[in-house]
Amino acid sequence: MRDATLRDVALLAGVSARTVSNVVNGYARVTERTRAKVERALLELNYRPNVLARNLARGRSGQIAVVVPYLDTPYFAELLQAIIPRAREHGYNVLIDQTDGDAAHERELIGRGARAFLFDGMIFSPLGLAQEDLVEIDPDLPLVVLGERVSNGVFDHVGIDDVEASRAATAHLIGLGRRRIAAIGDQPYPTGEAAQLRTRGYRRAHADAGLPVDESLIIPTPRFNRADGSGAMRALLARDDPPDAVFCYSDLVALGALHTALELGRRVPEDIALIGYDDIEEGRYSNPTISTISPDKVAIAATAVERLLRRIGGAEPMPGIEVRAEHRLIARESTVGKS
Repeated sequence: MRDATLRDVALLAGVSARTVSNVVNGYARVTERTRAKVERALLELNYRPNVLARNLARGRSGQIAVVVPYLDTPYFAELLQAIIPRAREHGYNVLIDQTDGDAAHERELIGRGARAFLFDGMIFSPLGLAQEDLVEIDPDLPLVVLGERVSNGVFDHVGIDDVEASRAATAHLIGLGRRRIAAIGDQPYPTGEAAQLRTRGYRRAHADAGLPVDESLIIPTPRFNRADGSGAMRALLARDDPPDAVFCYSDLVALGALHTALELGRRVPEDIALIGYDDIEEGRYSNPTISTISPDKVAIAATAVERLLRRIGGAEPMPGIEVRAEHRLIARESTVGKS
């Protein structure tokens, strides 16, 4: 059986198709008597509007894009799980793209003509593009940027204070009496802004405590993943003067580092304490569980969607704003032991 059309509803209600359209879309005033007839006909025929056609007629697709570097990274997977239902609440479908940090692909997505891809706006977590590259954004593209960026006045930026969060993570280790604290995850190149902010917080905690930074304990990694965390920990523990604590720039790095520390016979946290970043679910079920910096992912998702929909619905261009979400330090077994 075919779906009912506006014309079918109009014939049953005894009104014009335009009147039915006005009732369905709430465009024009109709009498209560006419509205009641149309609504009865809509129910009787189980009429379902073609949302895509209606949106396209308004110059919209009813879809937003969420673009992240990696879908296999639990942080982004958990963030998407928070974004999708919030977008659906507002009648939007979510298109998801993975860039793998490919700068050319990221540039294409935000460049002029980006909306030809049939989405109304984008929530974007860039990896391949540096801060200065974001000036190339299509000015007509509603955009919210996540992560370690600063708004250039065109787009909105939603994130946490990475420097303060990293300072707190390092200060937690210092407060436990640790003095040789390594940092795993630095990325000293233009697109490594996230890592650089975390290194800055690591240094600030040392300065606040009046402790020198041993530069040889800052270990760069190409990605925030388990393999890089494992390799860095293996190198650190092979030293004559190994660290007694490690600040890992993601929970995945911490999980890899934890695996290798235990494999090499180190006790965690007695011999070496570990703290991560992101509060992914896996870290809550490792043995020992991973202490971490927990960004408010639900708030980040809700704010990103809300800011994007404001931009989509705005009649005039809006200046970009900075929105800081909350974060908290969660001390678990990898730093404080079992209770």
